[in-house]
Amino acid sequence: MHLTSIDSLSDDQIARLLDAADRYAADPQAGAGRLSGKAIFNLFYENSTRTAMSFAMAATRLGAQPLTLSVEHSSVKKGETLDDTARTLDAMRPDAIVLRHRENGAADQVAALVACPVINAGDGTNEHPTQALLDALTLRRQFGRLEGLTVAICGDIRHSRVARSNAKLLPRLGATVRLAGPPSLLPDDLPGGDIDEAIAGADAVMMLRVQRERMAEDLGDGPGEYLARYGLTAERLALARPDAAVLHPGPMNRGVEIADEVADLRGRSLILDQVANGVAMRMAVLDLLVGSES
Repeated sequence: MHLTSIDSLSDDQIARLLDAADRYAADPQAGAGRLSGKAIFNLFYENSTRTAMSFAMAATRLGAQPLTLSVEHSSVKKGETLDDTARTLDAMRPDAIVLRHRENGAADQVAALVACPVINAGDGTNEHPTQALLDALTLRRQFGRLEGLTVAICGDIRHSRVARSNAKLLPRLGATVRLAGPPSLLPDDLPGGDIDEAIAGADAVMMLRVQRERMAEDLGDGPGEYLARYGLTAERLALARPDAAVLHPGPMNRGVEIADEVADLRGRSLILDQVANGVAMRMAVLDLLVGSES
């Protein structure tokens, strides 16, 4: 089994992942030794802090050995293709490959070539399934449920694999998703609207970074302009429910899509909870995919 998309998972598997991750979040040592003797290859063609480190931590807590290939110092820099890299790593017989790549569909491409499970850690602007899963876990732990919640996801929707995976996952769990952002950063294939309207009455607000590195042309916004027009300020958050939670998949650009006072809002900002829950959810994912292969 591979996890390249939210579509890879059945409803039963999603429920099992949430329950297992909840146990791991409550007790990080609960999975000790479950994947003893297993080797997990982390292959990241794009920069990462949270995803890369949490997969390594998840593997370690389960007793597996995480091995990370530094792409910048690999044969990729000598012209080796993704296919050849995948075949080379597969010949070493890893128990799973965690892949992040700048091209949409890269995870499916590698999954077709290797014998072990492939986990998509983000492919271009396509999907980031484990991020959506940990976001769902974070919301469930905060509110005690997902059914009936309204979640506003705001910012650079066009380039966000996080938004796409959440737009698939959260409705399957009974939540309503509202996508919103600047008109130029809304994709043609997903519904989106005005940020203030999306936030109004929401139970949770997830802000997204402006991915300038994926843009052919810069937005041309001056200092503070994006925050005032589209970012999450205290004034804009006041449109949401009084107990509305604040999320961000990271990395944050403080003062651009989110104000400092909101990012650090005690009791309502769940940004660091997302990081902690990322380890728990990735433990659950590795256990499901690799443990079931035993």
